[in-house]
Amino acid sequence: MLYGPRKQRRVTMKKLLSFVCWALLCCCWTTQADIFTSIGQMTDLIYTEKELVQSLREYIKAEESKLAAVKSWANKLDVLTRMSTSDPEGYLAHPVNAYKLMKRLNTEWSELESLVLENPSDVFISNMSVHRQYFPDEEDEKGAAKALMRLQDTYQLDSESFSKGKLPGIHSNVLLTVDDCFDMGKTAYNDADYYHAVLWMQQSLRQLDAGEEAVVSKADILDYLSYSVYQMGDLPRAIELTRRLVAIDSSHQRAGGNLRYFEKLLSKKLTEQNEDYQPVSEEPIQLGTYTRPKDHLPERETYEALCRGEGVQMTEERRSRLFCRYHDGNRNPRLLLKPMKEEDEWDSPHIVRYLETMSSDEIEKVKELAKPRLARATVRDPKTGVLTTANYRVSKSAWLGAEDDPVVDRVNQRIEDITGLSVETAELLQVANYGVGGQYEPHYDFSRKDEPDAFKRLGTGNRVATFLNYMSDVEAGGATVFPDFGATIWPRKGTAVFWYNLFKSGEGDYRTRHAACPVLIGSKWVSNKWIHERGQEFKRPCGLTEVD
Repeated sequence: MLYGPRKQRRVTMKKLLSFVCWALLCCCWTTQADIFTSIGQMTDLIYTEKELVQSLREYIKAEESKLAAVKSWANKLDVLTRMSTSDPEGYLAHPVNAYKLMKRLNTEWSELESLVLENPSDVFISNMSVHRQYFPDEEDEKGAAKALMRLQDTYQLDSESFSKGKLPGIHSNVLLTVDDCFDMGKTAYNDADYYHAVLWMQQSLRQLDAGEEAVVSKADILDYLSYSVYQMGDLPRAIELTRRLVAIDSSHQRAGGNLRYFEKLLSKKLTEQNEDYQPVSEEPIQLGTYTRPKDHLPERETYEALCRGEGVQMTEERRSRLFCRYHDGNRNPRLLLKPMKEEDEWDSPHIVRYLETMSSDEIEKVKELAKPRLARATVRDPKTGVLTTANYRVSKSAWLGAEDDPVVDRVNQRIEDITGLSVETAELLQVANYGVGGQYEPHYDFSRKDEPDAFKRLGTGNRVATFLNYMSDVEAGGATVFPDFGATIWPRKGTAVFWYNLFKSGEGDYRTRHAACPVLIGSKWVSNKWIHERGQEFKRPCGLTEVD
């Protein structure tokens, strides 16, 4: 019988002690969920970590002779937190920094806590206990790891690029260790995602073979890697890797049996196909060696290509039909003296961008109001109509009403002036912050015929239009894309894009299916206003046909 490594975390005595402490603390406090989904909220962890380092240094002074190892660890973190607190959002803009922050606070600080408890310092433990309730949990670390894999897929980055801090347009000294890469691979393996498990276990092995020190053993890496390669259907390479494992550890409890099983399968396959055995390629496994399995999203390749800025369907002929102009909202009194600058982004469906829709002060105020209210963004289940979280929408959002602050009222009024539509029946201003690899996969803003009750509770009809404010620049990634007609719109701070989701007849314009691409580098803040049908009867009258 074939066996793969068990889908669980390695348990050493130190980790066992860590888990006991963690369990005891969790009896008293609950952790904040989905921290990794918002960089805006993750910045608080930077300061939390700095306080913990300071507390740790005080503890070291008290028992320095016994805690030399802990002191060395603190020195390393001291440098790290000085760098991160100088520009928290900039620091967390690098996805590897964000992942390692999740990993440190979920795993490594717990290990350190166990060490301290062997001869506890009341001050340090008290400080740890106070901050523990705000720590990320295992789901956050797992979410951050999956986010790196999502970025890897979308932007076609190999594991070595991430490991060495080589991202498009940036080269930093943020590195992933052998153990980091192993944990990334194990996260994928535990989800039966053998494609990513292979990529990250291979990178872990590559770095270990290059002489990098690690806690994980080569046998452990080969154990996971060989089984994952087998699951990807590459029997010859699975055999070669398992032979390497047997050579290192001949008494390994699974390796011998797996090797015989793999060899029997390969022999049977070659006999059935009347083929000779071909030696395994000496080329290392890398991005492109195996095909990524298909998933739930039919337009995955188109969507990801657009996120990279590839496959945009803007021809010169179409571009010639795009213009920029001053827009006074049909001689709206508030726009007569200072009309809006309007740029065509796309001709059909018509998408426009407005410049200088929000000032820097207004943006900071809206972010300040939203940050304490941020919660994991939800989507409406098409079958039940109930709002729920989903893996294809990774961000945190907050809802702001005009009564919350005059700035929100001013933003709402400006949207009404620009669009010429009533916002009386619109939804509240939704503010969203995208975390590590934050995204919202292709979706419609309007409700379709198979979900007629989606907005029934509101009593304001369907979402006729979307007004999207970009409240930050994004260094890399984070575009808004429309896979149906091949448009890519890049975020520009202080601008907004606007489009109609419905034709004048009230029928949905299915071309407007769009997505928020994963943020590769940076922190993406947006706010949007979903304008509904009720109240627009005389502002946008019905057309003569279904698609007017």
